[in-house]
Amino acid sequence: MFNKTVNAFVSTLVLVIATSSVTAAPHSRNATKSIEKSKTQVSQIEEIYAALVKEKTVQKFSDRKPALLKASFTSIKSKRVLKVKGSNRNKAYARSLRVTATAYTSHANQTDSTPNIAAWGDRLKPGMKSIAVSRDLLKVYGLKHGQKVRIKGLKGEYRVLDKMNKRWKKKIDIYMGMDKRRAFRWGRRKVHIYWN
Repeated sequence: MFNKTVNAFVSTLVLVIATSSVTAAPHSRNATKSIEKSKTQVSQIEEIYAALVKEKTVQKFSDRKPALLKASFTSIKSKRVLKVKGSNRNKAYARSLRVTATAYTSHANQTDSTPNIAAWGDRLKPGMKSIAVSRDLLKVYGLKHGQKVRIKGLKGEYRVLDKMNKRWKKKIDIYMGMDKRRAFRWGRRKVHIYWN
């Protein structure tokens, strides 16, 4: 059932690409170039699909809509190996992404009238390793509530316990308890995050 669904999606995507490029210029001199471009796109899709099937990550997306499945193809290519700080071992993660990272605290002027309660109802306490994530990281890139995330350059793993306003994209907010000074020192940085 799953393989039929994925194969149907790939076939439909191939057909859409081929049809759109030919119908865009059916009688022009560029029709041949359009067809060649379509063939290249088709082979790229097939390569990505084959790679996903090989490492069995495609099964994680069986319940997604085709548009989200396509977005997931672009975000997952191969296992990323991250050197764990303070350890001689390397840990492999299935996914990684470069995001903007800011910091926040449990003060009403930085959150809302209930600064210790996160979006899913989790109670935040100083000392917790927690992050808030932009909603596109949940919908498009597959992060989930409670998921463990490694932030390159920081010790330990952080749990996704909060979500940010809809206006933010590819962004995380690191929870820093009541320590405003530390949050201001962190400022705004680009970081790599890793998760499975």
